[in-house]
Amino acid sequence: MSATIRPYRDSDRAAIYDVCVRTANAGRGVGGRYSNDDLVPDIVAGPYLFLEPWHAYVLDNGERAVGYIIGTASTPHFVAAYRDRWLPRLRERYQPLPGPPVTEEEQRLDIMFHPERMLQPELAPHPAHLHINLLPGYQRLGHGRELMSTFLASVAAAGAPSCYLSVRRENAGAIRFYERLGWEPIEVSDPGPGVCLVRPTS
Repeated sequence: MSATIRPYRDSDRAAIYDVCVRTANAGRGVGGRYSNDDLVPDIVAGPYLFLEPWHAYVLDNGERAVGYIIGTASTPHFVAAYRDRWLPRLRERYQPLPGPPVTEEEQRLDIMFHPERMLQPELAPHPAHLHINLLPGYQRLGHGRELMSTFLASVAAAGAPSCYLSVRRENAGAIRFYERLGWEPIEVSDPGPGVCLVRPTS
């Protein structure tokens, strides 16, 4: 399937949310899993589109975005902006938990309201981070590699020497893909349900 990479536009937001919902949970999707289908993309897609759209790129099949890569060149700056500018928008739809999370949805909400979890000390030398997702029909065609190169060049130009990403442990195919592109696992004190991998931006 032919598709091209281009910078994100505001009109891509709905398509990116759709791709996120359909590919989250290690590719199994999360449609109908929670009380609101926007819950996951509001955590792992929306803040990047709102706060740092200049580092967002989409895979366009001529009709819509069918894949994307988003992220930041500086995780500490992103976390501060998330708390100052994104969380107030989320509070219009979600509320912080009154106690420790119990259900899976509450665990997602706990992540939403605690962005400082991204600030792992072991990741300080790797200030950039990213999220990448493609619809199944556009995987294994080289698009992921091209999106990755485009994003890494973008954050390198912004001064980031190295980047990290997190992938769920059970997503073995994705881990193999990243390792083929030079990403290496790194131990962190609180990886959550994922494995962290790092690589230089150039």
